[in-house]
Amino acid sequence: MSTIPRKCPSCSAPLVVTQLSCTKCETNVVGLYEINPFLRLSNESLQFLETFIHNRGNVKEMERETGESYWVIRRRLDEVIAELGYEFEPVEDELSARRQEVLARLGKGEIDVKEATRLLNQLGEGIS
Repeated sequence: MSTIPRKCPSCSAPLVVTQLSCTKCETNVVGLYEINPFLRLSNESLQFLETFIHNRGNVKEMERETGESYWVIRRRLDEVIAELGYEFEPVEDELSARRQEVLARLGKGEIDVKEATRLLNQLGEGIS
């Protein structure tokens, strides 16, 4: 069975459910029904959430499974939250703490300058 289209193929406006049908007795129910917000998520966001749930929200496990850094996973989670319609702004203190962690890892020799630069650039991308 096909998945429910998320947007109108003609004008890209959000779609609503107006009819439900029973596949056994062919009863049809007509009305205006709200779509679950998760059905409005992109396929990429749904895949991310599936992986997130599979790993019980454990970011370390997600890092191992996806090969993505903590900050990429965190940014993607923030994007899904925004896609669901929740408003939030990154807290500057949190961004500062992230930067400090990257610099501390560089200072300890855990990462090189190139990796530190990449991580700091990722942090910058997450700022709106």
